[in-house]
This record gives sequence, structure tokens and C-alpha cells, in this order.
Amino acid sequence: MQIARGLIALRERSGLTQLQVAQRAGVSKATVSRYEMWQDRARIRWATVKAIADACQASVEEREALVRVARSQTDGWWVGNSAIPQWMDPLVSFEQEAEYEHLYANTVIPGLLQTREYASAIHQAREVRSSDGEIERMVNARIQRQGVLDRQTPPHLWAVLDEAVLRRTVGSRAVMERQLAHLDELAQRPSVDIQVLPFSAGAHAAGAGHFVILGRNDERNPLNSMAVVYIEMRRRGLYLDDPEDVEAYKLTFDYLRSQAVDTAASSRLVARARQELSHG
Repeated sequence: MQIARGLIALRERSGLTQLQVAQRAGVSKATVSRYEMWQDRARIRWATVKAIADACQASVEEREALVRVARSQTDGWWVGNSAIPQWMDPLVSFEQEAEYEHLYANTVIPGLLQTREYASAIHQAREVRSSDGEIERMVNARIQRQGVLDRQTPPHLWAVLDEAVLRRTVGSRAVMERQLAHLDELAQRPSVDIQVLPFSAGAHAAGAGHFVILGRNDERNPLNSMAVVYIEMRRRGLYLDDPEDVEAYKLTFDYLRSQAVDTAASSRLVARARQELSHG
């Protein structure tokens, strides 16, 4: 998505047609069209992205921003990893580029915040036709994905969790107690904010459904910026990058943050839920 939007913006700014860009870049017109339409993502080549950007007289900063994204599509640990579902591949890619990730969850703890035990219980419930070995590979991939939070400069993760997430016992009481303890530990990090939307809040802006907003802002180089919404569904994901859609979800998230209790009160709610599990 980011490469396609960037190349279109460069070509339109240069006033060139797809055919003219193709002739200058030494590629076919079909190739230019394919890159602009985000088709056949597996065949994206960073050298071709560079050639097209140069043909459109992109600045060094603009060109390198797009080349970096193109490189990540072939060099990432998740590329070709069978444990990463095809519909989640873009999400993991976006997480590598994002400066912030805002999410709302109303059924289970989000993947980036899960313990191994909790993730295993979730996959066992969802992937009823998968073998133990396949489930283990999925769990390993999820744990590896969490490495984005351990980077020297991690994205700022802001999570709003429905209280139901804390009350749903996944795996066992012991597994859930350890998961809540892990949640509290993560909340102590400067790059992680966790708020709980209590039952007492009543109806809320999200209505229903898990969603994630990922973004990066670069005022000096708009091609280095991005904003996308990921909506999780059963065995597929929906990605929205239209500015109106993104702004609508950002507004929804702002409302959710205002309806949720603050981080200190959220920590107390997590501790209370954990205590209730511990004492039966």
C-alpha cells in the first residue's frame, strides 16, 4: 500500500504517464502499473522501486523511504513463514515501520501482549484442525512478533481493553493469572499504555470488534509517513488506508480512551481481576 501510494504521488507530481516512467526506468509499462496497484506483492523488488522513483525525479529521502519499505518485504523474518497467515503478513510488516500502534480489544488479550501459555490456549481453541506441531509454530511466530516491543526504539503501543478481556478465563485460572501479571509488567514500560474500558462505561464508541491503528508521521517527507487500520476477522483481516477511514477510527479510539479509566485505575482493575483468580 505504502509503495503504491508513494509511487503514484511521485509520478503525478512529475507529470509523467506510466509509459514515460517505464521508459525512463527501463521496465515495462505493466510493471509500473502493477507496482502502483499493489498487485502480486511477493514480486516487489526494491531495485525496481528505486528505478521508478528515480525516473520520477524523487529526492534521495523520498526514494530511500520507499526502498526501505520494499527491502522489508523480502528481508523480514516473517516472509515465507508458514506460521504467519497470509492475511496477517501486512500487519507484521506495518508493525516494523510504525512509530505508534493503537488498538482496541474486546474478547482476548492482543497478540503483542500475550504470554506463551495464553497464546497457546488461544490457538488451540481457534485452530481445532491443526496439529500440536503446527500450533507450536504459530505460538513461536507470535512470540517472535512481540520482539518489536523490545527494539531500542519500539513503537508506542496504546491498548484499550474491554473489561471482558480480563474476566474471560483462557487456558486455566493459573494461565490467566500469569497473563494478567504479564500485562501489568508490560504496562510499566514507557512505550506501553494500557487502559481498561469497564463494564460500567456502558455503550461505547467501538460498538464491537477488535481493531488496530498503525502509523508513522514524518512532516518533512510525507512518503515516509503512513497510517493504516487493521480489522481482525475470522481467518482474514481487512486493511483500510483511505484517509477518511483512518480518521474515523482515530476518532473512535480517542472516544474509547476517554471512556476508559486512566492507566493507574486500569492497573488496579487488572490487579483486582488477578487477585480474584488467585483466591478462587
